[in-house]
Order: sequence, then C-alpha cells, then structure tokens
Amino acid sequence: MSNAEKDLVKELEMKAIKVRKLICEMTFNIGNSHLGGELSMTDFAVALYYRFLKFDPKNPKWDDRDRFVLSKGHGGGCMYNILADVGFYDRNLILTGYNKIDGKFGQHPNRKYIPGIEASTGSLGHGMSLAVGMALAGRYKKKNYRVYSVSGDGELQEGTNWEAIMAAGHYELGNYVHFVDRNRLQINGDTEKIMRLDPLDKKFEAFNWEVHVIDGNNMKEIVTMLSSLPESDSQTRRKPICIIGNTVKGKGVDFMENQAKWHLGGIDDETLQKCYDSIERARK
Repeated sequence: MSNAEKDLVKELEMKAIKVRKLICEMTFNIGNSHLGGELSMTDFAVALYYRFLKFDPKNPKWDDRDRFVLSKGHGGGCMYNILADVGFYDRNLILTGYNKIDGKFGQHPNRKYIPGIEASTGSLGHGMSLAVGMALAGRYKKKNYRVYSVSGDGELQEGTNWEAIMAAGHYELGNYVHFVDRNRLQINGDTEKIMRLDPLDKKFEAFNWEVHVIDGNNMKEIVTMLSSLPESDSQTRRKPICIIGNTVKGKGVDFMENQAKWHLGGIDDETLQKCYDSIERARK
C-alpha cells in the first residue's frame, strides 16, 4: 500500500470515529435508534461517501451520480449523519425532525423527503430489487454510473433478495456492487440459529456473482477492495460483485458489540459518555 493509500485509510478511519460519535449523539437526542446495525455498517458507508461514491450534494438528482441503496433501512441513522456531514442538509434537521409526525427523518429513510436518499426502504428484502432496476436503467440509458446496495445478513432470509440476486447474475450487471453487513446477529439473535445463511459466498457464486469476503470493519481492507473494482461500464456484461463484510454489531462501543439487544436502543447521559470513551479507545 502506497503512502497516499495509507493516508487515505487513516483519514477515513478518523471519519468513521466521527460518524460513530454522531450516531450515538443523535440517539441520545432523539430517544432511540437501531444502533447495532448502524455502527456495524459505518466503515463501509464512510469509505463510499468520503472517497469512492460519485455524487453532488448541491445536485442530488444529477443523472450521472452513483446510486446507493440502503436495503437495511433500519441503518438510516448512519446514513442521515453522513449525508448531513457531506453537505446534503443541516444536521439539526435530523435532531428536530427524527421520528416526528411532521418530521422528514423516520427510523427508515424516505426518498420523497430526504435529499441523497435513493430509495425508501425498511421493508426488508426490497433494496436489492430496486438496485437491480437502477443498474438495468443505466444499461438502457448508456450511463456508466455504479449502483451500490447494502443489506443486513438477517435480511437475506427474505426471498425477494434471491430473485434480485438471480436477476443480477442473469443480466450480468457489472455496474452493480452489493455489500452484505455480515454481523451474524438479527433482532432475535444469531442468524445461523434462526435461519442458516452459510456458506453465503458459495450461494452468491452459484447465482453467477463474483464474491469477495473481507473484514468489513477494517478500513484498509475496505479501501483495498473498493480501489480494485473495475471501472463501471454498463455496456460490458460481467458478473455483479458481492462484498461480504464480516462485521461486529455495535462496532466501536464495547458494551454493545456482539449484543443482539442493541439492535434497537436508547442512550442516557452516562451511557453517551461511555460510548464516546469506547469509540476513542478503539482507535488506539
């Protein structure tokens, strides 16, 4: 890895620390959020939005932008804070408008109300189908934007995902990249006890996908993976790419890590400081 790449990794690691703190602060202010899954996906989302994703916050509907679909809509708190930080809107709008009857920021994102949100998600299993449609639209319109999507692993127990996976492989959507936030926990416990997913890599490969397994909380591995992606070319048929990121639910906050009970939770004053302290310790 070159010095420039090392500097990039360090810069993104610092951004991830900032975003994790913002997620915790937001949760403290608004009452509760889906902390576990928001924290586990933070590193990948940070890498995309602060380095690899092509977008313009002043022109959210720019036709040549890359598309990002958060299929695990309960991770909206992570996205809200990143989108505010990169300039889509004032972050105070989140704190005053989250989960309010007249507010724009629900526990799951709504594309009609929030700049930068490509798809309204929250009903699990639908995001990949939307992303496949966007990738196909890029082919038909001869646009070379790339489509990214992120799902939870428990979410892959929903059948519509596999229809989308089959379609993406069949149409050889080389302009489509999907990330699985593989933290192995869902709201009711261990994914492998509730509905076994492994061998997940082999299942994607059987549907004609190129699959990479990485540490989804290791910024160096994430940057190396995203840097190695071929140029997005909607007209060239090749296998879509699946990145299975082995992550930790609640990553960065030691008492939340690998705890299914933090799928959804709240933070008081004392707990917030403990979160900050843990996030700072984790970077050393």
